Amino acid sequence: MTDAWLSTEAWLRGVVRDLRIGLLFATRLPLPHPSPIGGADIARASWSLPVVGMLIGLVGALVYWIAFRLGLPPLVGAGLAVTATLAVTGCLHEDGLADTFDGFGGSGRERKLEIMRDSRIGTYGACALIMSLLLRVGALASLAGPGRVALALIAAHAGARALLPLFLRLVPPARSDGLAADAGRPPPSSVLLAAVLGSVLLLWCLGAARSLVALLLLLVVLGVMRRLCLRQLGGQTGDAAGALEQINEIVVLLTAVASRA
Repeated sequence: MTDAWLSTEAWLRGVVRDLRIGLLFATRLPLPHPSPIGGADIARASWSLPVVGMLIGLVGALVYWIAFRLGLPPLVGAGLAVTATLAVTGCLHEDGLADTFDGFGGSGRERKLEIMRDSRIGTYGACALIMSLLLRVGALASLAGPGRVALALIAAHAGARALLPLFLRLVPPARSDGLAADAGRPPPSSVLLAAVLGSVLLLWCLGAARSLVALLLLLVVLGVMRRLCLRQLGGQTGDAAGALEQINEIVVLLTAVASRA
């Protein structure tokens, strides 16, 4: 009995530790952590990304609800909700989206990787950011209701992160240094658990038919991004994973909107 209790306690501590690491990596929430976080820690804790995404979506949903109660128009509420998610994540994935699109517009593998490391934003990156924000805000505004918006935000942020561990496992790092190289490939258990958690949250928020459509589209996007990264960069980077998350968010939100038409 004692051994079983100790085993369960150790497992719970591991779950809490991984959730904390996931929150520290994917958000700017000031959570305490007793030791520095390495790439291997992030890879192991990658299963928690859909759960972190759910929490980010709930923050956006709360802000939309407040805007709705104040009588603000749906477009304004949607803009505030997306702004809240940007504040929570510190624009982590938006930065990756811009860098990736700028890099893909370069010539030659080394030049593309060099551009992606440049903190300055170019035309491709700026246009990608503008379209990402427009599509997300527009999709939420068209839902026009706190309940629908909440479900769409949770589905988008959880679903967008559900296949990131799979992407990182399937595509080798493009560089020999950096976070992607340091982390290595996530373990199969983390990949599987992230996919299951994301699928369950999609099913809960969108229903059986719509969640199936969303999952199929997410797999298509993952396949396309994998091919692009291998051909243009020779592998994946953290920026490419961020770009994939952004595209996934848009795909899930558009699926939710199309289903309401």
